Amino acid sequence: MFPHLECMDDLKKISDLRSPANWYPEARAINRKIIFHAGPTNSGKTYHALEKYLSSNSGVYCGPLKLLATEVYRKSNERGTPCDLVTGEERKFADEKNEASKHVSCTVEMANVNTPYDIAVIDEIQMMKDPSRGWAWTRALLGLVANEIHICGEEGAVDLVKGLMITTGEDVQVCRYKRLTELTVENSAVCTLDNIVPGDCIVCFSKNDVYTVSRGIESRGIEVAVIYGGLPPNTKLAQAQKFNDPKNSCSVLVATDAIGMGLNLSIRRVIFYSLIKPTLNEKGEKEMDTISVSQALQIAGRAGRYGTQYEKGCVTTFKPQDLPTLRNILSEKPEPILKAGLHPTADQIELYAYHLPNSTLSNLVDIFISLSTVDDSLYFMCNIEDFKFLADMIQHVPLPLRARYVFCCAPINRKMPFVCTMFLKYARQYSKNESITFDWLCKHIGWPFTIPKTIIDLVHLEAVFDVLDLYLWFSYRFSDLFLEANLVRDMQSELDDIIEQGVVQITRLLKNSESSSPSSDSIEEDFNVARHKHNYLRGSDQRNFNKNHIGKGRLTERLLAQGLLTPNMLDELQKEWDKSKNKHEDHIESDVDNDDDPPPQPNHPNNKRSRRRRRKY
Repeated sequence: MFPHLECMDDLKKISDLRSPANWYPEARAINRKIIFHAGPTNSGKTYHALEKYLSSNSGVYCGPLKLLATEVYRKSNERGTPCDLVTGEERKFADEKNEASKHVSCTVEMANVNTPYDIAVIDEIQMMKDPSRGWAWTRALLGLVANEIHICGEEGAVDLVKGLMITTGEDVQVCRYKRLTELTVENSAVCTLDNIVPGDCIVCFSKNDVYTVSRGIESRGIEVAVIYGGLPPNTKLAQAQKFNDPKNSCSVLVATDAIGMGLNLSIRRVIFYSLIKPTLNEKGEKEMDTISVSQALQIAGRAGRYGTQYEKGCVTTFKPQDLPTLRNILSEKPEPILKAGLHPTADQIELYAYHLPNSTLSNLVDIFISLSTVDDSLYFMCNIEDFKFLADMIQHVPLPLRARYVFCCAPINRKMPFVCTMFLKYARQYSKNESITFDWLCKHIGWPFTIPKTIIDLVHLEAVFDVLDLYLWFSYRFSDLFLEANLVRDMQSELDDIIEQGVVQITRLLKNSESSSPSSDSIEEDFNVARHKHNYLRGSDQRNFNKNHIGKGRLTERLLAQGLLTPNMLDELQKEWDKSKNKHEDHIESDVDNDDDPPPQPNHPNNKRSRRRRRKY
């Protein structure tokens, strides 16, 4: 019943994570010079680190986003420093013969801790605290083999970095920077969209708010650019360029906190539409809470960027009641970062599997976490719920352990059912040793697509883009079966253009999405119901969810009390739920489980089946 009890001592040794600095003997063999460039947004800290990188004999830049890695790759080559690009989904060489350059710009997860460099730059080091990705920054900081490590980030990470470097026997030199441009908090809130002016950026913490605000502004005859996390990188860049261009009629930006890093934006004023943001706690559970000092400073700091037409920045809120809170938040220093993330490696899990050959990968990880020991004064174990979710999903698929581990490390948003479905199909094809060809992929995603007509169409195309990203990610790990990355990349580029056209017409998409809705006030609920139709039936929780949940609970009572929700609106939501529930039950009856049958795609010219038929896996 408890097979691990027989080899408990061995398992505890394997999961002893108290000295992660010792995992990197090549880095420990040299005495690295650590320089911390600490400062707020728009202070020039990254600029100074990159100048050292560009003038070095060899170097690596480790960034938090593909956009940032791509920007450094582009700037390096423009400056005459040949530089390659390495992300999870892409490889680009500066040399026409595809020979490796001495400089590499990569996403932090892709950093090579075995290659020696002259200079290494680790950007946004405060991300060590991230519940999911923090391990990648910890690994880069402890493991990069470079004569000089230039770290860029918030002041709040300085003490933690110093503490970590004590374990490596290395000193930390701190260079502090002040903001280059003035940033002021305005004395009044915006209150109404009528007060939006050119150069404004309204920051929302939900995609639904982005939709609602965008439509409200465009209904006043003002053209807007839209940026949120789910958009492809090139679409984000196109929207940013449109907003930045003083000759373009688009003068207002509506965005999520995706603008916090990775994009150069010419913003005069940042307006917080709300100060409440969904976050993940250490257990991977979603919580709604006021944004942190670090988040507020990162976003507000995007206003008044040095070298743009708006060198003096302003920040305010949309709601008057939020302004005092924002003022208090921005007056504080960033919270000190106390711990850095760790994550079990493939080698450690393989050793566990050797001792526990009959355990599932999910169980192996659970046992590893339960027996692991970390230095609680410096480290925490990163959240592995996404890893376990994928492990459980493909548990019935026969895969070698190493391949199974790689599959479970894939960057997937598990809240996107279509992406999860395709992930499972990829795993099945791999297990059968069958090539995942371009034609196979076209068949299963329903290619080609046309310009989306509704928001739901747009959301689906964003999911398809992620499916193509996933193919490219696998193509660099299983190149023998994911053979046609170049064709898929061309397809993805075409899809990017289609999505960009959809975003440009986002107001029309919203109108089409609401054409059958009973009330314009129920945009968010309609959108969520439509997304719910994509969900799979998993367990009794979804089967037992019914309309009685609508109208009950503290949130509804609070909305009613504040006048943000009326009894009539609540009745309309209940009617809409009944309507969607009936359709939902009809779809259940027509469920199929046939991998060779591609799912119907929104707005596909040959689609004559239900647009949202469910698929079980």
